[in-house]
Amino acid sequence: MITRSAFNESLALMAPPKHYSTHQRSLWYDAKRDWRTAHDLIDQLDDVTSAHIHAYLHRKEGDQWNANYWYKKARQPVFEGSLEDEFDHLFDLYA
Repeated sequence: MITRSAFNESLALMAPPKHYSTHQRSLWYDAKRDWRTAHDLIDQLDDVTSAHIHAYLHRKEGDQWNANYWYKKARQPVFEGSLEDEFDHLFDLYA
């Protein structure tokens, strides 16, 4: 588990800390405004956590149809709040 303050401090680095999981690295790159790298990290994974983050990333991209597909694969409801709230929700679940 990574604390939010430690995560926020790590955003000053050029790359995520090596001990971050793939899911944590995806969230890290998203927080750094690098959607492509965040997406590429989880694009080929088939676990429900990756699908959940994948859904968020496609929602952020503006591709709601694709996001809905990934929410279904993640067995999660479509998130109704803001993108910032969804990021916080994902962080709380997976970081």
